[in-house]
This record gives sequence, structure tokens and C-alpha cells, in this order.
Amino acid sequence: MKEGLVVERVAQLIRVRTEEGKELRGIPRGKVLKKTRIYAGDRVLGEEIDRETFAIEEVKNRKNLLIRPPIANVDRVICVVTVEMPEFDNHLLDSLLVVYDHVGCEPVIVFNKVDLLGDEGRKELERWTEIYSSAGYDVVHVSAETGEGLEKVVDLVEGEICILAGPSGVGKSSILKRLTGAELKTQEVSEKTERGRHTTTGVKLLPFGRGSFLGDTPGFSKVEVLDFVRRRDVKNYFREFLRYECKYPDCTHTREPGCEVKKALAEGEVSCERFKSYLKMIKEYIEDLEEICG
Repeated sequence: MKEGLVVERVAQLIRVRTEEGKELRGIPRGKVLKKTRIYAGDRVLGEEIDRETFAIEEVKNRKNLLIRPPIANVDRVICVVTVEMPEFDNHLLDSLLVVYDHVGCEPVIVFNKVDLLGDEGRKELERWTEIYSSAGYDVVHVSAETGEGLEKVVDLVEGEICILAGPSGVGKSSILKRLTGAELKTQEVSEKTERGRHTTTGVKLLPFGRGSFLGDTPGFSKVEVLDFVRRRDVKNYFREFLRYECKYPDCTHTREPGCEVKKALAEGEVSCERFKSYLKMIKEYIEDLEEICG
């Protein structure tokens, strides 16, 4: 059997891209037809039964499945943010990083609109870049307007299925158009459970770069991490925390004795901004935090 990638799912329409680059109408057969829901991003096995049709006999095991938008096997999330216009919201970014790490998608942080920054904006850009690079994330500076830095994004996601995520107004649609030549219109999401919808009911993955595919997501104004991740597990998705071994294995890095993360925080090895985001996510308050962070 041949392998293909489902690149579009709109209502009952399924389109499959073969390894030769042909896009065919996908028709589920047998057990798949009766038992399996097919999503954009699914890797499928089957055969070409004519020049326009791919018979889907099997859906391969998924590495993950996102619900909004419904895409399977997402390798990378391109988290788009800006220092200015709109003003950078590090807590929102941190929340997205935790949620997408939790579902098994590797994030890359993309600061857009860098061409518009003055001296102070550039300083802020470098400060946040250092914080997130030190935490263990890939950070890229781009301008969708001029094309600056987009080739670095293409290099990072070669051969991967990706989605764009981030707050409204940061230029996700402009980046998508630069990378793929297409436009997807989305509506903003403001509810805490990330419920939002595309203006179309379907999902399409657009090819770009070197064997990569890109889907879009709505703009987020708020993400409630505890709707996705158990409170005691949130600490596991702050990558810099994992470098330290506390006295107690279940340490929450709040009030326990022998906490190496708080020690690293006091010594400047862990970012105060990131730690404050963590506390906000788990709804904790530490009395001595301002004394530590200044």
C-alpha cells in the first residue's frame, strides 16, 4: 500500500497528498469507513484507484491530536508574538508554551514586526530573547513585512507539520501568506477553554519550504492552563525548572524547604518573569517573591 498525508478535511471532503506530490480525493474503505474519524495531518495507507481517488485502508497511529483546530500529528507550533503593536504578553506566551508542550508539540517562538522597533524596543526584544533562549526554546526574529528572518523559520521546521498560534494582531496571517502564498481568515478566541472557530468549518494544511505543512489557528486573548494540565504537572513544562533537583520529588517550588528552583531564582539563574507566570498559572502567591526578584 502507498502512504499519504491528509492535507484537507472539510465536512465529508478528504484530500490526500501522496509521496509523489499528487493531491487526490480520499475515500475511506473497510474498517476505516466504519470506525475511524479522519483528520487533517493523519498519515494514511491505501491505494490510488484512479487518477483522482485515493482509497484509504488504514490510518497510522497518531503522535497527537489537537482539537482547535482539529489537526493530527503536529510536530511544531510557531508561537508568534510582538514586543510592540500589540504589547508583549509574556504570561500568554508562557501559557501557550505549557499547553503545547503538554500535547507533544515542539514550540518555536517568533517575534514578528522587528522592523518597526526603535532602540528601546530592540533592548526589550534582546532581553526577552535571552530569557526564552536560556529556558531552552528556539527564538527567531522576523518581519512579515520585509521577509526578514523567515528563512530561519523554514529551516527550523523542515519536513514538519506546523501550526501558527499567538494573540490576535501579531501578524500570523501575514506570516502564513509570506510562507505559503495563501490566506486563512480566523476569528479571535477569548474564552478560557480556547473555544473559537475558523470562518470556514474545515482544516487545510498548506505546503511550504522543504516538505513542511502549515495550518492556522485563531488568535488567543486568554489561555487557562489548568483547563488542560493538572496543577501539579504545570512545573514539568517549565523547561528551566527541570535542570534542578529539589529535596522533595513532588516539590511545587513554592514553600517547600530544599527547593533548588527557588535557590536558582534568587541567584538569577531562573527568570523572575517566567517564575511569576508559573505562580499565576497555578494560582499561588509567595510572600517573599518581591524580595527575591526586587
